[in-house]
Amino acid sequence: MVDESNEQLLCWCKLCFFGWKTLLYSSSRIKCFGIDAGGKNGDVSPFLRKENEMSEKLMNVADVESVFSDISTMIYTAKNEVMMRVNTSVISLYWNIGKKLSDEVLQGKKAEYGKNIIGDLSERLTAEYGKGFEKSSVFKMVKFYQEFPEYEKVATLSQQLTWSHFVELLPIEDELKRDFYAAMCKNENWSVRTLRERKKSMLYERTAVSKLPEETIANEIAELRDDKKMSLDMFYRDPYMLDFLGLKDTYSEKDLENAILSELEKFILEMGLDFAFLARQKHIVLDGKDYYMDLLFYHRTLRRLVLIELKLGEFEPQDKGQTELYLRWLEKYEKAEGEESPVALILCAEKSQETIELMELDHGSIHVGQYLTKMPPKELLEKKLSLAIANAKEQLEQRKE
Repeated sequence: MVDESNEQLLCWCKLCFFGWKTLLYSSSRIKCFGIDAGGKNGDVSPFLRKENEMSEKLMNVADVESVFSDISTMIYTAKNEVMMRVNTSVISLYWNIGKKLSDEVLQGKKAEYGKNIIGDLSERLTAEYGKGFEKSSVFKMVKFYQEFPEYEKVATLSQQLTWSHFVELLPIEDELKRDFYAAMCKNENWSVRTLRERKKSMLYERTAVSKLPEETIANEIAELRDDKKMSLDMFYRDPYMLDFLGLKDTYSEKDLENAILSELEKFILEMGLDFAFLARQKHIVLDGKDYYMDLLFYHRTLRRLVLIELKLGEFEPQDKGQTELYLRWLEKYEKAEGEESPVALILCAEKSQETIELMELDHGSIHVGQYLTKMPPKELLEKKLSLAIANAKEQLEQRKE
């Protein structure tokens, strides 16, 4: 059995072999053998003691940072919960005020009489409770109740939407269009500014769902609002507005692809916020041949891969065959368990609607959409989209027959 003196000697030999730096920094080894490296036998040297103190300070700083981070998260969560409760209460209050005025004051009364009554009420409420009850604000509360008479729908939407969102929605006369924008606000957490931009770009009219029968539109909007389930018709759009890319009059497919990636945030906003970018020019090999997919995304709400193929000119029938090949490869090799089947979006500068209909690409896993690199005049866009919606609904009626 090795005694203490032999054990110390063995330790000194090891220290000499590894050098004096080992002696200074290996506090655990020194302390283990009871060696004094500047202090008394069995004590840690002043140098090592100072190093240990510094380590403890660093640990203390790390502990403080960790606790601070945890408390900050708690404060942030509590603030959000309070804000949500206040927001829900305010919206509920305004809805109930609108209901009371609409049912008890304005019901069956002449318009002029109603204006006078609300004007008087507004003055008294403002004098008593301050801002927020001006005449125009009170009328908005009445309109709010009239446009959103179902409180269950309001309660669901108020979890994400503020009063400012509802005020922005009120001027929309078409109920389905209004419900569409409200559901999209809730699902994609739009700001009021984003809502205005989406309305200005006529997103509803550009979305495939607007071309369906009204009952189907209402059901798909309800599924998105209540269950966060998005159909492909809610996802597909035509045309896609890519005016933010800043492309010149002449550009290549690579230029288009580069512009999209450099403005990826804006591109995803146009496509839908649940997108996650996965790959560019994804390389696959089939029968010794190289193939490259332009852009590959994942959509969380759809729970599926989304392939985007970019075409400079007009859509050609052969584009469908290549895209189908890519989809089958993704289905076989990339689709994860629990995901839906991949879908593809072919973005082209031009397309023939007759060709799309003959190839049955107006529904299914492949969608052909036109992209615009410059925003057209609003009147022209409205006319084009109205015509597209009318034609699509006519086609649906013909299929029923």
